[in-house]
Amino acid sequence: MKPILIPALLTTTVSAVLLAACSQTQIDSAATDANEQTTTSVNSSADASSYTGTASLTQGVAQTDVTNAYECDRGRQTNIGSIQSTDGKTWTVPAATNLLNTDFPVASDLNNPCTSNDYRTASEALAQLDGSDIIEVDADGEVYTAYVFADNYFEMYVNGVAVGRDNVPFTQFNSNIVRFKAKAPFTVAMHLVDWEENLGVGSESNNGSEFHAGDGGLVAVIKDKDNNIIAKTDETWKAQTFYTAPIRDLSCVSESGSERLSSNCVTTANVQDGSADYGLHWELPTNWQQADFDDSSWPNATTYSNQTIGVDNKSAYTNFIDIFDNEKADAEFIWSTNVVLDNEVIVRYTVNGS
Repeated sequence: MKPILIPALLTTTVSAVLLAACSQTQIDSAATDANEQTTTSVNSSADASSYTGTASLTQGVAQTDVTNAYECDRGRQTNIGSIQSTDGKTWTVPAATNLLNTDFPVASDLNNPCTSNDYRTASEALAQLDGSDIIEVDADGEVYTAYVFADNYFEMYVNGVAVGRDNVPFTQFNSNIVRFKAKAPFTVAMHLVDWEENLGVGSESNNGSEFHAGDGGLVAVIKDKDNNIIAKTDETWKAQTFYTAPIRDLSCVSESGSERLSSNCVTTANVQDGSADYGLHWELPTNWQQADFDDSSWPNATTYSNQTIGVDNKSAYTNFIDIFDNEKADAEFIWSTNVVLDNEVIVRYTVNGS
């Protein structure tokens, strides 16, 4: 397939019909949905007025603009919405993605209960592919294969070229194959989203609470044409967060250099109503997908154990421990500094080759 260049931000407007690409960080604050709902805005309070960080601040549940953008038997409802911040900006939640952009290449199934492609080995999954899935970054490059398990959703670029997005934005849990033709060294950039049932407040129904904070996590392995592992997720990747929620006390968040920290914030499910919950939003930088984007000031990724992410009962992961937990090159789950509260994360890594 020929390379598809996807701009960092696409201008779209929420109206009776949402345009296919949900790819802007902000949408027109004057837009309304088919029912002429007004955009949910922040409830200015003493807490809100005392916030001095760099994020745009929202409060409460967002309006829903797209209902169930992806349907999967036994999967959670995949909604998309918008919410207005105190500074007058309007944000797509859980994130502005290419889920509805039909020009963005879709990854191949490694294991996917939603499509009944319950492959037990990578060889079985690869045998289903005819080569049309391979995205060309460099015409004279080598074919590389990425194996990806994301909780919940990812979009992957190589040197700024879109090479694949997750098949399933929310649940059931799945894993993916992304193949591309490139010359090393090349830079991998991935947009990661922990989807949410309660739009704008980063939470979902779980453990008896309708507003339980969800968690994220990414593990990826890249192999060359000889099946050698040439890259895997670990603490040397860069990771930055762009949406943090739910925040129930703004005094718990802090910033240190480029770090956006929420480790002092409560993550337990102690509310049945998200109206008081805050969200922190930062704009994605221009050209973050490109190889020459300067991520030197970004924090390194934080690593998490399989137990923390909770993959021991997920066949989309456990069927492929020979890849993800390889004895000689064990990939680690990565995210930003808070795998529970940080819902939108960009990770980057430069692969030098074999």
